[in-house]
Amino acid sequence: MTYQPNRRPLWKITAELALAAQGKIPADVVIKNGRVVNVHTAEIQAGLDVAVKHGRVVLVGRADHATGRNTRVIDAGGCYLVPGFLDGHIHVESSMVTVTQFARAVIPCGTTSIFMDPHEIANVLGMEGIRLMMEEGARLPLKVFTTMPSCVPAAPGFEDAGASIGPAEVREAMTWPGITGLGEMMNFPGVLAGDPLVHGEIQATLKANKVVTGHYSLPETEIGLQAYIAAGISSCHESTRSEDALARMRLGMYAKMREGSAWQDVKATIKSITENRVDSRYAILVSDDTHPETLLTLGHLNHVVRRAIQEGVDPVRAIQMATINTAQCFGVSRDLGSIAPGRCADILFIQDLADMKVERVMVDGVVVAEKGRMLFDLAPFNYPEKARHSVHLRRPLAAGDFTITARRGKKALVRVMEVIEARVGTLHRQVEMPVENGEIRPSVELDVAKVACIERHGGPGNMGLGLVRGFHLKGGAVASTVAHDSHNLLVVGMDDADMALAANTLAECGGGMVAVLNGRVLALLPLPIAGLMSERPVEEVREMVTALEGAWKELGCPLVSPFMTMALLSLPVIPELRVTNRGLVDTVNFRFVDLVIEETV
Repeated sequence: MTYQPNRRPLWKITAELALAAQGKIPADVVIKNGRVVNVHTAEIQAGLDVAVKHGRVVLVGRADHATGRNTRVIDAGGCYLVPGFLDGHIHVESSMVTVTQFARAVIPCGTTSIFMDPHEIANVLGMEGIRLMMEEGARLPLKVFTTMPSCVPAAPGFEDAGASIGPAEVREAMTWPGITGLGEMMNFPGVLAGDPLVHGEIQATLKANKVVTGHYSLPETEIGLQAYIAAGISSCHESTRSEDALARMRLGMYAKMREGSAWQDVKATIKSITENRVDSRYAILVSDDTHPETLLTLGHLNHVVRRAIQEGVDPVRAIQMATINTAQCFGVSRDLGSIAPGRCADILFIQDLADMKVERVMVDGVVVAEKGRMLFDLAPFNYPEKARHSVHLRRPLAAGDFTITARRGKKALVRVMEVIEARVGTLHRQVEMPVENGEIRPSVELDVAKVACIERHGGPGNMGLGLVRGFHLKGGAVASTVAHDSHNLLVVGMDDADMALAANTLAECGGGMVAVLNGRVLALLPLPIAGLMSERPVEEVREMVTALEGAWKELGCPLVSPFMTMALLSLPVIPELRVTNRGLVDTVNFRFVDLVIEETV
């Protein structure tokens, strides 16, 4: 059976909901024998029924009077009844599957609504890409809200993307149904400097009475952070320390605490709650970026909530951080985030709040998943051909394109990006490298590999070259068209010929990720939709991701989710050093820098 959404706005059904609550017309569904988690009062209420009409809760109490002959009665079997989880910051593209396949994976885990920021596809396909993902999401049981991407490209002047979004596009998007606000404002220097284009986007959003979401990645929490909040930005997911999250909450900003596949910040950020015992109403749990292996093994927001509980948060408070707090942040608490009259009947059945294993998921009063499986088929969504052919190199690449030359001397002091496992930041290092025949080559001993970022959107076709340490590669090369945020073609390797083969392989298949060794492709994950997503079932994509991880290990890399760490090497809005198609960027001082600092004889 294929799922067909049947949602009616609250204003169309107010009279019938009121009549059903009084028993003057029968409820469609009544849930009995459950324990309601009341996120409004942070308590658990036993012995209450939940009555549903037209997909919305009409009564939480005794519902015998609202139960008619055709009312479906569901025995909760003593389960806790928990509001459906809301992910307040998610990039669906980072799961490497379409919105449909993402929904298949996360709904059984209890995620019933998401606030996606599709700035990945926006950097490739622009406004058309955003519309496509929104259109796909509108057909699903998962409620898909969208924040309009704000930084396309993320750092103008430092990189080239496939599209450009400014105040005019934001103004237009604020009229689209389903747009709830502005996506993460990564250009915090522009906010602080009063940049007219940046503030034009913020002003268009605020004028439409919608929220502006943030991305303030500096450790500074005094003047700069307050100036950023003063500009109308109400939330931020870039806290990585307890003091980051605490500062945001104290200033009335929602602190989104992130636990994804590679960025696992809850352990540190949740201490802002557990060690300071502050009110948690401004704390939100989010996933940000999650790949298929995590979704199918650990779960989605149920896993993030579980992690908060494991770190000492009371289960009901942790649930608030993924339900009512998120709904209030985005101004949708009249419809979502709690089990209360008038709200959508998005309800989870959970046996044990400590382990957050979701037994059953109800969306709009319909049970859509049980014991980790969807009960409905989801109709496929057909992306147009333009979305499937998005890798446009000026010519095939050759080994010589990756040569790093040194004009004189036998040694060179160079700038190197150092990656840190499970962290978004890089360190700006200076390393002395040997020079051989006028070239600076990768070094296994120094754990230094080459990295190249190649423009792939049919623009200038230029390439930035750099060096990176921390992947522990012993040979070969890896490449990806998932390269935040402009999603140019990113290649890391120890061998120039393998780097060329990896890049050309992705150009031929329309994008994705690949690992190469000694002229042979070890593993390939095709992502033909914008070079970011696959339409294949999430289980199949997981198998290909697993093969890719195995290939990384064969190349010598021990990191968890190394391709997600690699994908941020080109993001010029996060400290300290990054490489874009235009060159090496010092992202603390926001300036281009030379790879070679000095050469010595």
